[in-house]
Amino acid sequence: MNAPVPELEARAAACADALRDARRVLLASHIDADGLTSAGIAATALERAGVPHDVVFSKQLDDEEISSIAAHDHDTVLFTDFGSGQLDAITDHEDAGEFTPVIADHHQPADADTRFHLNPLLEGVDGGTELSGAGAAYVLARALLGGDATDLAALAVVGAVGDRQTVDGELVGANTRIAEEGVEAGVLDTAKDLALYGTQTRPLPKLLEYASEVYVPGITNDENGAVRFLDGLDLELHDGGDWRTWADLSHDERQTVVSALVQRAVRNGVSGDDVTKLVGTTYTLADEEPGTELRDASEFSTLLNATARYERADVGLAVCLGERGEPLEAARELLREHRRNLSEGLSWVEREGVTVEDDLQWFHAEDRIRETIVGIVAGMALGSDATESDRPIVGFGYKNDEETKVSARGTSRLVDRGLDLSAVMSEASQAVGGDGGGHTVAAGATVPRGREQEFLEEVSDVLAAQLSA
Repeated sequence: MNAPVPELEARAAACADALRDARRVLLASHIDADGLTSAGIAATALERAGVPHDVVFSKQLDDEEISSIAAHDHDTVLFTDFGSGQLDAITDHEDAGEFTPVIADHHQPADADTRFHLNPLLEGVDGGTELSGAGAAYVLARALLGGDATDLAALAVVGAVGDRQTVDGELVGANTRIAEEGVEAGVLDTAKDLALYGTQTRPLPKLLEYASEVYVPGITNDENGAVRFLDGLDLELHDGGDWRTWADLSHDERQTVVSALVQRAVRNGVSGDDVTKLVGTTYTLADEEPGTELRDASEFSTLLNATARYERADVGLAVCLGERGEPLEAARELLREHRRNLSEGLSWVEREGVTVEDDLQWFHAEDRIRETIVGIVAGMALGSDATESDRPIVGFGYKNDEETKVSARGTSRLVDRGLDLSAVMSEASQAVGGDGGGHTVAAGATVPRGREQEFLEEVSDVLAAQLSA
């Protein structure tokens, strides 16, 4: 069977050999959906390969965290969904003989290298859109197990979707080849369908009311309008008095709703580009129960995001490893809490407003928004009427008594103009004694408390150079 990402085959093989030779592996991973699926894939692969291992999670891989990881009694450390950007610090521990690092990541590498480093950016593959951290972990799993790893492609797709790697409604590049392996393995289904969040679990009126992907006047953010729209269709959309979900509908019923929704959007002046966003490629996990969060890659990734952001990465990992029952119920309760906090966070930003400057806009939530969700709130705010759409947004939240968490979000249009938030966060944070990185369109940093204004000045300088080029 051909390798899913031929460009990375040699690196993956070397990393796999290092893991097979290890006495005991410490698997260290990031805590978001991409990091949790990365850990799920890697842990499953290590288990199947008979490699003894333990798992730890980190919000951010800084010098202190790497030192803590080095203190574990493991001869090999496998970093998934982070590690590349911290290579300089990691190799210091490697040079000291504390552990052998193996890295499966997709973030921008630091100016250092190690023998066992699997990253698409090192071979000309875009780590922002073509291969996620979970995708890199999958490539490594395939090198370890061959065809016995292809069922893990579904988790890799969940990670890619959770990392916002869809382009015009579908995965591209290496992610597409991984999805194809999932389809061939019978664990994934792909189809052109309504591209709104919540097709598995939300009652139809809520699906349309809450849809943020495309604003349709008279339906979006309008509960009564969504109900009137659905009642006007010649369909039976109730089941025993309750509204059905999108997953309950037949193909013909779905076609009827999509057609009417497109007509309503066009009639109300929605642009052609936005109308096309109503339909995209959906990724369905074939082995999961229909009508649950785990059935849809987007809903699955949101569920995972909710677990680790509330210090329960163990719950998210358990779900990724196939446990249901109590872990799944715990994840669902965390998701409910997560949604409440996001809603309250966005309301706070809308109420307090943002500070708009020449090349950026920002808000400082202090301790009013959890630092683990400041980035999500910033992204939601960037798509709302509370902010400007022509410049990136920076959100601050207190991490502890000494540090402030920074999250930055942009748009694909700004990236086309030259925006690279990974570089912005890295350069500006280092200038004030912090650390940062990420992707072109979404990145983060940790900076010393009290130096936020100085940090913003550095951000402004880097942005001005990028966006004026």
